[in-house]
Amino acid sequence: MWSRVGLLGSVALGSMFCSQKNKTEPSSYELKLIQVLFRHGARTPLKSIPDVLEAQWVPELLKAPTHTEIDYMVTDLHGGPRPPAPVEDSYRAKILTGGTYPGQLTTVGMQQLYDLGVRMRKRYMEEVPFLAPSFNPKEVYIRSTNIVRTIESAKCLVAGLFQQEQADVVSIHTEKAEKEILYPNYHGCNLLKLLSGPRWAESSTIPDIAADLQSVQSALGVDPDQRLDFILIRDDMVARETHGLPIPTVLEHWRNIVEQRAVDMINHIYEPSKRQNLQICVGPLFQLLLTNIEDKVQGTTSNPDRKLFLYSVHDTTLMPCLMAFGVFDMKWPPYAADITLELYQHRQTSQHYVKVSYIGQDQKIPGCKDVYCPLNEFKEAVSVYSLPDEHYQALCNSTEDHPKL
Repeated sequence: MWSRVGLLGSVALGSMFCSQKNKTEPSSYELKLIQVLFRHGARTPLKSIPDVLEAQWVPELLKAPTHTEIDYMVTDLHGGPRPPAPVEDSYRAKILTGGTYPGQLTTVGMQQLYDLGVRMRKRYMEEVPFLAPSFNPKEVYIRSTNIVRTIESAKCLVAGLFQQEQADVVSIHTEKAEKEILYPNYHGCNLLKLLSGPRWAESSTIPDIAADLQSVQSALGVDPDQRLDFILIRDDMVARETHGLPIPTVLEHWRNIVEQRAVDMINHIYEPSKRQNLQICVGPLFQLLLTNIEDKVQGTTSNPDRKLFLYSVHDTTLMPCLMAFGVFDMKWPPYAADITLELYQHRQTSQHYVKVSYIGQDQKIPGCKDVYCPLNEFKEAVSVYSLPDEHYQALCNSTEDHPKL
């Protein structure tokens, strides 16, 4: 999501990428809780590259397949009316060539999330009989950013996961924009705005990035005075390719550079090697994930039957989370990418463990002995970045220089 909220709430950091393929759950570990952060599916671009071959983003690209339909409603976090959606409103103030709005989930994207739901069904109902085969609100909690593409992505995942079987209406919970914690919130955190603003302007002037941008802009025939950057170019390029729409042929040569420089830009904007920068990007979200785990372990949850938390989010959510986990591979998360946290209890010792995976690959978190990370080690690794709400608010409202934490 590259609105002013999400675009300036992006961050990247290179780190060692450790992975191994998921294995069937070892019999000595009993699954207790699942939390999934997933990116929305394929969508229309947020902007089109100016002065180049136009793609036709026609309404037919947005038709919902019947198998993705469920009975659902969108509420605030307390079950009341859905809050205003200023980010979505900003998309709908513009129209792309072909007649659709920017940033809208397409039929392709809907199918991607449905397929993710089907894969989860295989994992958590067939391979490991953990979830009931029909949607049950006591078992499953769904939260989304208050943007149509993430709400619809959540709906499609649930349709695939439960094959449209539901005992009750599916509630998708949302938060008002200024309090959103499911992406780095530029509008809700003054310090994030203060730190990111100047570095955003600088990111396209870094010599290597600027030289490549000038070359790409010239090859495309785009006026040098047009405001263009690699994130915008990548966004339009990937959206077109995913939907089989034509892209300017010169971009074929520059594809890898565009991918690399988009991540390089994000990396510069936040200097994520500084702990504080990641804290204001993911601190409250990490706190939420830890609280859900702790409530399950301690038996203090008001919903003892809860087994699955689904969070429908953005690439700008997944990247800083991967960085904070120490497993970011310096590649932009694809549509429908997911980070999954599984809580286990050892059947003999009763000790708890957390396993993190990214797009189906188990991740060994730095600071953890193994992929199955003892809960105390996991909490220690994550607590470096997690922030209780009051600490987050205090940090965000500070405008003084902060030492490197």
